[in-house]
This record gives sequence, C-alpha cells and structure tokens, in this order.
Amino acid sequence: QVQLVESGGGLVQAGGSLRLSCAASGSIFSIRRMCWFRQAPGTTPDLVATITSGGSTVTATSVKGRFTISRDNAKNTVYLQMNSLRPEDTALYYCNALANRGARDYDYWGQGTQVTVSS
Repeated sequence: QVQLVESGGGLVQAGGSLRLSCAASGSIFSIRRMCWFRQAPGTTPDLVATITSGGSTVTATSVKGRFTISRDNAKNTVYLQMNSLRPEDTALYYCNALANRGARDYDYWGQGTQVTVSS
C-alpha cells in the first residue's frame, strides 16, 4: 500500500507561482512512477507531468516550459513547480503513484489540492 498526501495548492494571481508537494509513505520502494493529474469542473482528468523511478520526466505540452516535476528521494516527496500560472490552470491537482505489488501494478491517488488562478 502507498499513501499520498498533496499540499501547496491555493489562490494565486495570473503570472504567479505555486509549488505542489506530494509526500509518499508506505511501500514506497515499490513505486515505479509518479504523476500529477489535474481536473477542472466538468472535465476529465488531464495528465500534467510524470517522473519515473529512474528520474525520467515527461511534461504535458500545455504546461511545458512553465511546470517542472521533480523529486526528493530523502523526503519521499514529488514536487510540481508551477510558474507563469494562467486562469486555465485552475483545477484540482492530484498526485498518482503506480506501484508494484506481487504480479500486478496498482494505482494510488492522493486526495487532491485545489489550485485557483485569478485573472
């Protein structure tokens, strides 16, 4: 089992910055990759950024150059640095982990943290 707790969301003006954190606990040695998703009201979740256990990262085109995913292994925490925020970045941001248990991989989710960008 993996537990994920997000923090760092809030209200910010357009052009501002926020850093989201996702602290992992439990069977963290089994985590293969971690992602940030976001979901605005009335829409389906969008994948924002991914970081693998090997440190490779992928960022969605819509946030490339503005958002950066990183991790601190000592703190078991993944971050999403968000710069040059836009009103369209407003959403509930979720942390996701894909972890191996036995012969299968399982998805784990945090509770989400709200990001609101005012124009």
